[in-house]
Amino acid sequence: MKVSELRESTIGELSVKEHDMRKELFNLRFQQATGEIENPMRIRAIRKDIARVLTVITEKKKKSK
Repeated sequence: MKVSELRESTIGELSVKEHDMRKELFNLRFQQATGEIENPMRIRAIRKDIARVLTVITEKKKKSK
């Protein structure tokens, strides 16, 4: 996921994306614990995407003040 794509979204859309990513991260961690995970590097990618979304949300909130 590119930051330029995220910056075009609204704060509400970004919050929904964050929530969906956190659900996916939970499911991946559950798969990892049970040994069913196919791509363990996906956990790292999702964590970084969540951080990107949170960064853009923070930028937008500071910009609106």
